[in-house]
Amino acid sequence: MMNPQRVPMPGLPSSVTIWEVGPRDGLQNESTIVPVDVKVEFIDRLAAAGLRVIEATSFVHPSWVPQLADAEDLLTRLQPAPGVRYPVLVPNDRGLDRALALGVREIAIFGSATETFAKNNLNRTVDESLRMFDPVVRRARSSGLRVRGYLSMCFGDPWEGEVPIEQVVSVARRLIDLGCDQLSLGDTIGVGTPGHVSALIRALDAAGVAPDRLAVHFHDTYGQALANTLAALQAGVSTVDASAGGLGGCPYAKSATGNLATEDLVWQLNGLGVETGVDLRALVRTSLWMAQRLGRQSPSAVVRALATEV
Repeated sequence: MMNPQRVPMPGLPSSVTIWEVGPRDGLQNESTIVPVDVKVEFIDRLAAAGLRVIEATSFVHPSWVPQLADAEDLLTRLQPAPGVRYPVLVPNDRGLDRALALGVREIAIFGSATETFAKNNLNRTVDESLRMFDPVVRRARSSGLRVRGYLSMCFGDPWEGEVPIEQVVSVARRLIDLGCDQLSLGDTIGVGTPGHVSALIRALDAAGVAPDRLAVHFHDTYGQALANTLAALQAGVSTVDASAGGLGGCPYAKSATGNLATEDLVWQLNGLGVETGVDLRALVRTSLWMAQRLGRQSPSAVVRALATEV
């Protein structure tokens, strides 16, 4: 199989944690319901390929995201692999109840840097959503759970346009103050560029949110996801969200196309000499397998390039 030549760049982390979102964010917008046994096998294949953080599902109300209505069934069937973390998304106290009942050890909440998206996604203002998250985070932390905060629309909003950096920093700081262990900065509609990424991370650092508390979550709508990832790594971030095969989007923002493909990310990191622990060949086979079940070609450039070699 073709591999990139390893030529390290100075100033990058020696290793990167890939936060795999394919089973949750990647599949949530599929119009045809994916059978739960396919989802379980997908997660198992991702773990076997070396991914150590796999966001398994979400405890949202089934009417919001019908694709994830099988969350309990999926987690009941899932046999955790040693050393693999399986966080789940929870929107509220009821979602946390469901997660705790199944022994989940890590959750994520999903906030917004803009008012319009908060209202469309959570039916609340930014302030109201943070008030809703407060008891969820406190109860999760008191139960010994790790908590991640997603912050969407950090680089642009389809309704509000440009999002001021200071506005993002303000909401991010409030999520950290709630008790989130990590904050994932979302370029929900893929309009960010590397300079913007660097500036936001610097501003967050100045506000007391260091790069080691951050992750980045880029969409490739305008082909900027890998460039933005490199800028984030150069700024000190070492956790990157990605979706196997480039699956996903956002059901509440129609201009949000696919996530950064995990294979494309691994190819770049392999070339940079940054360790991920991921077997690219096994990962490509997994995405080809899932593409067959979805009935379409993977949008990942690396998957397409290596399809005949694995």
